[in-house]
Amino acid sequence: MDLRQFFFKNRSYTPVPLVLILIYYARPQPTGMLWGLAFILIGELIRFLANRYAGSATRTMKVGAAKLCTAGIFARVRNPLYLGNMVIYTGVVFFAGAPSVLLMLAITWAFFITQYTLIISLEEETLAAKFGPEYHTYCTNVPRLVPRLQPWANDDNRRPRNFKATLKIEKRTLQNIGLILVIILIRSLF
Repeated sequence: MDLRQFFFKNRSYTPVPLVLILIYYARPQPTGMLWGLAFILIGELIRFLANRYAGSATRTMKVGAAKLCTAGIFARVRNPLYLGNMVIYTGVVFFAGAPSVLLMLAITWAFFITQYTLIISLEEETLAAKFGPEYHTYCTNVPRLVPRLQPWANDDNRRPRNFKATLKIEKRTLQNIGLILVIILIRSLF
């Protein structure tokens, strides 16, 4: 199996060892917890904005899309869900604390940069084959992970999902974040 496929299909589970390490070394402090919650909220906002336009298609196990999504936050950054995840996990690192928060942050970012480099490579290859020049134009105008300040003007006029429908899509992510934070707090008591 292509390593990129492995990471794509298991992207919900590959961070588990990282989470276990964060929990094991957790030493939460009030300031770090506040910074952590701020990063987590920003990351979740990014994910929420992405899912308003991309919807449940982001939960699929098959690489590709029925239609290229370039509306909303996708007009600023091509991979907002991955960006949101990286910001969320940055927050989890700060929330958890550790004897060396910077080392944990470096490990976390190294993991996600490696994983998302592989996944994005696979997705870009697939989307380029499917959407051709339309996708090439999109890639030329919208960066992978660092958002542009002004949205790229394009013809994708899709309407965003409402708050309730988007919240339903994000429910599992919110539950996982909550569970991780509760376990970190419980771990810090022992």
